[in-house]
Amino acid sequence: MAPPSAIEVLPETDTSTFTVPDRLTIQAIAKRRAASGKLIAGVAAAADIGSFKGRTHHLHKHPANRWDHRLTAEAKSRGGSSLKEAAKFLKQPGLISLGGGLPSSEYFPVEEVTFKVPVLGTDNAQRHAVLTAGKHDMASGTSDFDLATALQYGQGHGSAQLLRWMVEHTELVHNPPYRDWSCTMTVGSTSAFDIALRMLSKPGDFMLSEEYTFPAAVEAAGPVGVRVAAVQMDEGGMLAESLDDVLCSWDEKARGGRKPFLLYTVPTGQNPTGSTQSLQRRKQIYEVAQKHDLYILEDEPYYFLQMQPYTGQNAPDVPAPASHQDFLASLVPSYLSLDTDGRVMRMDSFSKVIAPGTRVGWITASEQICKCYSIHADLSTQSPSGLSQMMLFKILEEHWDHDGYLDWLLHIRMEYTQRRNVILEACEQHLPKEVVSWRAPSAGMFHWLRVEWHKHPDYPHKTLEEIEDELFHANMKHGTLLMKGSWFCPDKTMANEKMFFRATYAAAPLDQIREAVRRFGEALREAFGLPAASNGH
Repeated sequence: MAPPSAIEVLPETDTSTFTVPDRLTIQAIAKRRAASGKLIAGVAAAADIGSFKGRTHHLHKHPANRWDHRLTAEAKSRGGSSLKEAAKFLKQPGLISLGGGLPSSEYFPVEEVTFKVPVLGTDNAQRHAVLTAGKHDMASGTSDFDLATALQYGQGHGSAQLLRWMVEHTELVHNPPYRDWSCTMTVGSTSAFDIALRMLSKPGDFMLSEEYTFPAAVEAAGPVGVRVAAVQMDEGGMLAESLDDVLCSWDEKARGGRKPFLLYTVPTGQNPTGSTQSLQRRKQIYEVAQKHDLYILEDEPYYFLQMQPYTGQNAPDVPAPASHQDFLASLVPSYLSLDTDGRVMRMDSFSKVIAPGTRVGWITASEQICKCYSIHADLSTQSPSGLSQMMLFKILEEHWDHDGYLDWLLHIRMEYTQRRNVILEACEQHLPKEVVSWRAPSAGMFHWLRVEWHKHPDYPHKTLEEIEDELFHANMKHGTLLMKGSWFCPDKTMANEKMFFRATYAAAPLDQIREAVRRFGEALREAFGLPAASNGH
């Protein structure tokens, strides 16, 4: 079974001059690397994305749209770091550099870093491999990356060594259907979103998002003068028809701002609702984006936390995918894999699949957008932490490689499936279905619980906000914490008649998840005047 493919689009009317290549496979990556030769990437090395993608592999695709008409004056005026431009000359053989203001690696007080990582595919769950990075591994020929390079200043796009792996992974999983796509590293997706706002919006603009969304995105947009226009959702995420309605009926005078251009969405395991947009839904939303010339910010930290189907209590579990191909085929295709225009900036992150403290991620977008982004990074965040990049390089490139990383993703898929099943079974056992309902999430780490507040004894004398606050504090008195749904509403002017609470099953031990749900059920029964549970039911 083949990995998920993008929409089949060959815009050329005559493709006879092109040999359309097969999708990139793990096996083909080694052949590509061998053909491109040894990677030479020293201090502050420029990254040749074209060679990482394969020189001829995308010639049959058309180029991305240009976004000059949407870039801000700040983005257009940034010329990059003139000093870092000189780094490209460091590859010249025999060059003695007295130019760069680089501290001597001789005085970096770290000679070696050693850490343990799990060995996958073994019966012994405690088995680990010890990985070591030395200061001068490149000079000794033992590695393509070392501490003398990782701890030195770098380019805004990150180290070429790790970036090559990211480019290959992106093509392996998503295969963007236009020619000039590119990648550049980020200091996590929060930073990527902040830079994207500065590149593509100005004070007074609106951004579109789901009617419940990640609060940090709203809080990042507010101080730069960007407001949020909410788009209605259902259990399958953002509604394409609502998106179209918002844009078609946009009244600049009434809204106090021009028609939105940016669309921010978390399509998979959405925070807070846990909803996942189907392939059909994504295609519909992309068509609306084409109609209204939107640019999509695809925030996907939970993409690889797509889980096995929920079969219900006491039902047999669905077996894990049998192969890497089956695993990739089971994933809902991304917006990036549908993006024939280059109108998507996909923000990938290691935060939910390795560790948030690495502060390393990457974006995929057109070469124009990636270049603009990396120039901005050069003059603000610079590249992500060199130690984090080194650690990830050792794990992803030298220890796991691409097939090992897919094994790891499959492993955590099954772990999160178990956690999701535990909270769903606890809800079935402990929550009063007279007043609370839910749907099984298919991805992510959040469980969205709808509470029928109209059935509360104080309705209609108290507002939704008042009853929600009472339930929140009643639950706290019972010793557990769930988040108010209203905290995730980006547009406070939008009328809200539904009450939700958000739970997460990501981190607490399984027995504590069960106990927390039981306590929440007790709090609801007391607040709504319902009979106490009998034997936990």
